[in-house]
Amino acid sequence: MPRPANDVPPDILIDDSEDETPVAEAGSEIELDLEASPGSVKAGTEVIKRVWSTLPNAPGVYRMIDAKGEVLYIGKAKSLKARVGSYARGQAHSNRLARMVADTASMEFVTTATETEALLLEANLIKQLKPRYNVLLRDDKSLPYILLTADHEAPQVVKHRGARNRPGHYFGPFANAWAVNRTINALQRAFLLRSCSDSYYDNRTRPCLLFQIKRCSGPCTQEVAIPEYQTLAEEARAFLSGKSNLVKERLVAEMNAAAENLEFERAARYRDRLAALSAVQATQGINTQGLEEADVFALDEQAGQFCVEVFFFRNWQNWGNRAYFPKAHRSMPPGEVLASFLAQFYDDKPAPKAILVSHEIEDAELLAAALSTKAEGRVEIHVPKRGERRTLIDYALRNAKEALGRRLADTSSQQKLLASLGQAFGLEKTPRRIDVFDNSHIMGTNAVGAMIVAGPAGLMKQHYRTFNIKSEELTPGDDYGMMREVLRRRFSRLSKEAPREPSPAQGEGGEQSISQAPAEAGASPSPFRGGEGVGGAGPDPNLAGPAPAADAAHLSLTDNSPMPAPPTPLGLRPSRPSPPGGGKQSGAREEDGSFPTWPDLVLVDGGKGQLEAAREALAEIGIDGVPLVAIAKGRDRDAGRETFFLPGKPPIKLPPRDPALYFVQRLRDEAHRFAIGAHRAKRKREMAKGPLDEISGIGPNRKRALLHHFGTVKAIQRASYEDLVKTPGVNAATARAVYDFFRDGRS
Repeated sequence: MPRPANDVPPDILIDDSEDETPVAEAGSEIELDLEASPGSVKAGTEVIKRVWSTLPNAPGVYRMIDAKGEVLYIGKAKSLKARVGSYARGQAHSNRLARMVADTASMEFVTTATETEALLLEANLIKQLKPRYNVLLRDDKSLPYILLTADHEAPQVVKHRGARNRPGHYFGPFANAWAVNRTINALQRAFLLRSCSDSYYDNRTRPCLLFQIKRCSGPCTQEVAIPEYQTLAEEARAFLSGKSNLVKERLVAEMNAAAENLEFERAARYRDRLAALSAVQATQGINTQGLEEADVFALDEQAGQFCVEVFFFRNWQNWGNRAYFPKAHRSMPPGEVLASFLAQFYDDKPAPKAILVSHEIEDAELLAAALSTKAEGRVEIHVPKRGERRTLIDYALRNAKEALGRRLADTSSQQKLLASLGQAFGLEKTPRRIDVFDNSHIMGTNAVGAMIVAGPAGLMKQHYRTFNIKSEELTPGDDYGMMREVLRRRFSRLSKEAPREPSPAQGEGGEQSISQAPAEAGASPSPFRGGEGVGGAGPDPNLAGPAPAADAAHLSLTDNSPMPAPPTPLGLRPSRPSPPGGGKQSGAREEDGSFPTWPDLVLVDGGKGQLEAAREALAEIGIDGVPLVAIAKGRDRDAGRETFFLPGKPPIKLPPRDPALYFVQRLRDEAHRFAIGAHRAKRKREMAKGPLDEISGIGPNRKRALLHHFGTVKAIQRASYEDLVKTPGVNAATARAVYDFFRDGRS
């Protein structure tokens, strides 16, 4: 049975022959409907028709932009005129494509010399702009490498990320930092290579602890001759290059020779090095005999979500695997998702000689040509059908299915916790985004505020934020003032970057937060158990509110409750609640499932004072409709005895074994951890500051130049103006500023 036309995106319907056929004959008139209503498919089609007539039959990249200036979609084309014209045909649009066309208010174009250049530019722009309707590689941080340096007489082995600017031999990529650290640890035991920085190496007068525990041969203090150390480094390079058998044979020969000469301690050292090499090979899992350099990609799709499992093979060794969860619409075919994922994945890293994929990719030859251009070598893309390579694909597919299954299970559990928390605090909707705020300082010094974010996928660390407390009017240690400043700054910026549009049903006040009591006649009962106050196993004499209902009622709702039902089963996608306050949010659309910009619930660490400070901060900038809850630690600061303060309501407690209570404790502890970490980092920076940091116009480069030239700050302090001027990289004005600073007695 043929597939309905309106389920097929136009990009799939067009083949190479259609790329040469425009929507209308060149030079013909196109009828435009100037009265099409904004936001409709017809209006978007008219926008596309207006720009179509001026486009060339040349390769390039196009961008579809909405009325707010946000990029909706980025695509490449062999012929811009043919591809863009396909969107104006007005038929064969899926729901996703129809929404995209309807939202289009303008378009931008970049022509390229070849289709290969268009593909590379498209991948780069998608990673930068993150359009709503493209496949997005969400976890796109750089992969770690092992670097064996070549710019020092005693090569250093170190973990490396980012641009490969430093001279040396790079080995990788590895799946994660843990795999790199484990390998470096084994290399230190096997080859006794140093991992310290060059400055640390140059200033040693005696061997460090790594020499004592036999993790370094001590070239810094000539415990080993430099030529002998360089031989060790060369052996390590050979081992990482795949020549492990040659290295092991050499070590075995050296061990046997030492034993025959009755040098048993030396033989034991070779034995320990051989054991370390065997440990490296034993922890690499599956290895290949016929695959020197390749990446293996397997894609699995369940419940509208995608998982791409990646295995890295270098020098016939397995260097780990990693699961990615790209964001893509459920209607997109696996091959299209995988092709877009590959283009973005290799945007900032060189591709290996072979790429093995689990699904056929459209334009595989074009993608291989683009990757070959970037890697400056031949890159091939294959879909193995049999043999060892097919076994690797099946193995990766099995891992992808398991990883996606675990993620779906975690998401389901998280949804239940969010629904439980929404019910406990009387929210009208299950929260999709929770912001938690905390402060950290020591007697008011180095004060920082921190915000963590949680959602259906767990902790959303890409949305974490820190705030340096800037107000000079605050009394040192004023927690209320700090909380007031942090929330005022956070929501002031949020209102500018993503303003909310109040809905008509919301009224002028826009109030939609935690359910108020007492309820009006005929209104629905309070959605959380126990009426106004959520109680524990028995009434707390220190808290107002009636006795609680049974614990089992926590996850069940009355028929009249406005709370949504618990999350749907794993195979179904739950409907998305509206944003807080009933208004629309910029940058968070209901239909595309993007993460909300505005929080559905704000938690602040503290008691009634912090809650009042947060409420005042929001009222000061005209923000309402954002539910606020303060978390106060229990008696003796014991976990499980927390008290929750809500605006206009009596304080409440949750039962000691309530899953929602454990969830809130995890959020609060994560906010603690993040805030304390930010405070310690700031305090460390402040402690490391010297007099040069206080001089205006002295940045890191000039500070480094002065210290390299004079050696110490005291020498800089004693230097004359003429000596300061002679420092490389320091001009006369800077020299005068340094000279005057120390002569004025401000140091």
